[in-house]
Amino acid sequence: MEKPYWEGKEYSYFSHKKCEFFPCHKNADPKDFNCLFCYCPLYALGENCGGNFRYTDKGIKDCTNCLVPHKRKNYGYITGKYQELAEMMKKVKEVNQK
Repeated sequence: MEKPYWEGKEYSYFSHKKCEFFPCHKNADPKDFNCLFCYCPLYALGENCGGNFRYTDKGIKDCTNCLVPHKRKNYGYITGKYQELAEMMKKVKEVNQK
């Protein structure tokens, strides 16, 4: 099986071990913790992000238990969702122009 084009590339993984919060999630493997998506770009997708999240009593999305953007192997998954994000933003723009 052929490897994904991004696998093993420097741009697909960054681990900031000197960060004061590293690793910022409990039970994370520090040897495989990707900080590239420190703030998850999929947050805006709500329930369609594919991560392990919950909503608080106040309706805030809590991603404390989610490691999806922080695993080296998930770079392709995250970037693969960008089209979905773009479509969502297009719809938001259309609604706001009305």
